[in-house]
Amino acid sequence: MALTYAVLGSGAMGLRFGLLLKEHLGAQVDFIDTWQEQVDTIQKQGGVYQSRDGKNRHLVPIDIYLPENYRGKPDVLIIFDKQMHLQELLERSKHFFNSNQYVFTGMNGMGHIEKINHYFVPEKVLAGTCLIGTVLKVAGDVDFIGRAGAGSVNIATQSGKLDVVQEEILADFKAANLNPNVTDNFLGTLYTKVVFNSVINTICTLFEIRMGQFIDYQGAEKLGRQLIDEAYDVASLAGIEPLNNREKEWETIRYVSEETSPLHYPSMYQDMTKGRQTEVDYINGYIYDLGLANGYQAKTHDFLRHLVHLAENTRKYR
Repeated sequence: MALTYAVLGSGAMGLRFGLLLKEHLGAQVDFIDTWQEQVDTIQKQGGVYQSRDGKNRHLVPIDIYLPENYRGKPDVLIIFDKQMHLQELLERSKHFFNSNQYVFTGMNGMGHIEKINHYFVPEKVLAGTCLIGTVLKVAGDVDFIGRAGAGSVNIATQSGKLDVVQEEILADFKAANLNPNVTDNFLGTLYTKVVFNSVINTICTLFEIRMGQFIDYQGAEKLGRQLIDEAYDVASLAGIEPLNNREKEWETIRYVSEETSPLHYPSMYQDMTKGRQTEVDYINGYIYDLGLANGYQAKTHDFLRHLVHLAENTRKYR
C-alpha cells in the first residue's frame, strides 16, 4: 500500500517536497502550517500557485490546515520549519502523532533533531540536507528554482539502520525527482549543510545578492574557505566527521552557486527581506557556540552572526 504523507511547515521547501510527491507519484499529501495567511490564502485560492524560475505559473489544488484542524492519519511526516518556530508547530500538532509514524526533516541549521525526539524515537527519524532552491514569493505562491530534477538531498537515519518503510520513503523521494543520496553519517551529514549555509546563506543575505552573484566575485573562494576552515576545525574538536572534506565542501558551494541555483536567493535572505527573524543563531551561531564549548573561537562565524543581527536591528529605523 502506498505511503501517505503530511507536510508540517508548508513554506517553500515543504511545498516543494509535497507537490513533487503529488505530481510524480499521485501520493496522498496533506499540508499543515501555523502561518494563518498561508492557510487562508491557499484555502481561498483552492490550491497553491506553482512556477519554475518564474515561468509557467499554475494553480495546483492542495488541502492545507492549521494544526488544530487536522484530523488525518499520515504514515509519514515531512517537517520543514524555522528552528525558532519548530517547538510550537510540534506542540500544536501532537494530537495527530502516533508511534507508527515516520519522520523526515530537511530543515536548515541545528537543534531540530532534539525537539523532534521529544515526540518520535530515533528509529523513526530520517534527516536530510537539501541542496534545492525554492522561493515562497508570497502566501500561496511558490517558485521552484532550477530545472526539473535539479538539486539533491543527502539523507541519513538517526538510528544508523534503514528499515523497510524508510527504504520506501527513499524510493518515493527518488521517484519524485528529489535525488536522495543515503549516507551512514547522521551528524556529519547535518553539519555539512550547516557549513554550506554558514557561507552562502549568510553572505548572500548581508549583501542582498543571489548565489550566482556571490560566486561571480573573484574573492568568493577566499571568503568561503575561511569560513569552511573554521567550521571544520570546530568539527574536529567536537568529534564530528563532516560528510565532505574541506575541498569537496567548497566545490559543492561553487557548483550549487554557479551551476544549479545561480538565480536563487537563500532562505535567510528571504526571511531578512520579509522582516522575519533569521536562523543565523542556528547556523553560524551554532558553529561558534560548538567551538566555544570545545575551547575554540570561530571568530569569523561569530562576526557574521552579529552582522546579521545588526542588519535585523536596523529594520526598526526604516
